[in-house]
Amino acid sequence: MNHKEQIKAMRSQVDVLTMTATPIPRTLNMAMTGVRDVSVIETPPENRFPVQTFVVEYTDAQIAAAIRRELARGGQCFLVSNKVMGMESTLSHFQELVPEARFLMAHGQMNEHALEQAMLSFIQREADVLLCSTIVESGVDIPNCNTLVVLDADKLGLAQLYQLRGRVGRSNRIAYAYFTVPQSRSLPEAAQKRLLAVREFTQFGAGYRLAMRDLEIRGAGSLLGAEQHGHLSDVGYEYYCKLIRQAVDEETGREAPPLIDTAVDAPGDAFVPKNYVNGELQRMAMYKRIAEIEDESMFEDMYDEFTDRYGDLPEAVERLMRLSLIKHLAAAAGFLSVTVKPGKATLKYDRSARPEGGRLLLALSGEQGARLLAGDPAAVEITVKGRSPDEFVKKLPQFLSILADCNRPEERI
Repeated sequence: MNHKEQIKAMRSQVDVLTMTATPIPRTLNMAMTGVRDVSVIETPPENRFPVQTFVVEYTDAQIAAAIRRELARGGQCFLVSNKVMGMESTLSHFQELVPEARFLMAHGQMNEHALEQAMLSFIQREADVLLCSTIVESGVDIPNCNTLVVLDADKLGLAQLYQLRGRVGRSNRIAYAYFTVPQSRSLPEAAQKRLLAVREFTQFGAGYRLAMRDLEIRGAGSLLGAEQHGHLSDVGYEYYCKLIRQAVDEETGREAPPLIDTAVDAPGDAFVPKNYVNGELQRMAMYKRIAEIEDESMFEDMYDEFTDRYGDLPEAVERLMRLSLIKHLAAAAGFLSVTVKPGKATLKYDRSARPEGGRLLLALSGEQGARLLAGDPAAVEITVKGRSPDEFVKKLPQFLSILADCNRPEERI
């Protein structure tokens, strides 16, 4: 962190490209609020499998069994303990626990030549298990090492846990990661959230979403200072983002679009059933992701992801996703409310965000059954005979997309 700041301080006008698996909360927040640009690479290497991840209470028997399973298929193991003091006694304990395994030790306080020799010996398969500190969390690529055991995982950060898990599964073998916590220890809430997140986000390309969870847990940090987390407890993240976006728009001279919280009313159940997603935290995360659906592409991607992870979507979940899409598209088009009834829908727009000139009327005239309500100059009614509310909800995003395009300032007449 300090090294990056020193490099940037050498020249005030320089473009900086940062590449990371899990951006720190401050960096991610800058990207989300428009201060920095971000691109996500989600295509995994060929012939790779997601790492099988377990969060368990530590027992000698379970860890010994995990090490022996890896040795039985000719592989190697990382055994991570971030307590450098007393690592020799930890090494002795595991040598007694799994006497048939060959052990090596590596940590940052070793002499550089001894450390280099230990790593080279492990790479050359002169040992089966490497007892090490988090010094191996980045830059280590050993394809034959496909079991990871982390001791006292509750004391490590979320990005650290993710980086450590990335040290295994670097070949065409299925890899296993065991994040252990002591049986007698009561975990703080933040530690529980970190461990639940690393267990939940196991699929390829999950680093961005995991970094989002880290941002929620730790806060966004200082925009201009060195703090990497915190400063959100007083205002909340969503309102914080609105304030930052407003400041960025003012600084760059962009006209900020009006913020509209569109109300959507449609018949039918729209929720995530407990028998579809069991965990309370997982359901809350799913609700949050559904609320972020902004266009048809995001809808289709999320539909495929949920189907792949949890099975076929119940009607209530699909309806909730479509209503979220309608809410975003209607807000982009300047509508305050959308009411869907059998055979028709009524949309009321915000006069301050109404498109100028004839583009809106032209778009309306192109949709069969759409008309302005004579009794309410701020309402548009769309009628489609014989169409059920669910069928109409499926059709509505196409119509709203046209109106959203008409409402963009550069396209106004």
